[in-house]
Amino acid sequence: MKNDDQRPELSASELSESNTTKLTATAYHEAGHAVMALILGRSIEKVTISPAQLQTGGFRLGACRIQKGRVKASKDALEDDVLILLAGMVAESHFTDRYCEAGAAQDLRAVKRLLANRAKSGRNIDRLTRRLLDKTEHILGASEHATAVHLVSQELLQKETITGRAVQQMLRQALQ
Repeated sequence: MKNDDQRPELSASELSESNTTKLTATAYHEAGHAVMALILGRSIEKVTISPAQLQTGGFRLGACRIQKGRVKASKDALEDDVLILLAGMVAESHFTDRYCEAGAAQDLRAVKRLLANRAKSGRNIDRLTRRLLDKTEHILGASEHATAVHLVSQELLQKETITGRAVQQMLRQALQ
């Protein structure tokens, strides 16, 4: 049976499973941002998968609040920022087996804005984005980093919001 907008109705169990899958994907997405930020020497204030209305009228499913400043110096701060932005989509794809560009639209717009300062043509921006996406895949694909993302995502699913200190502890645990 179809409802007014021609989409099939979902049973309660299908709806619950769909919501659980979306929440888990969000947890992996936010965990990816947090783990990459720590790897690159940034400090995390907190990570959450609690949805919220934005002042701009938009809606977000989760957030990773990164503190200003750095724990260690960076060779390329702009590249680090792009890697952190791409890490959410990459980590989420390790759970869903595909890039969810719609879910990462805000991150991808920020990547394009940042890279426009470095690569002047659209084609060069796309090339640089692809190179940094490959680099993000390589970093988060390392078994210890993938383990850290998994640990953080599971903790987010249990607690909804966790501190940066907790994320740091899980990264240390995964690196041992």
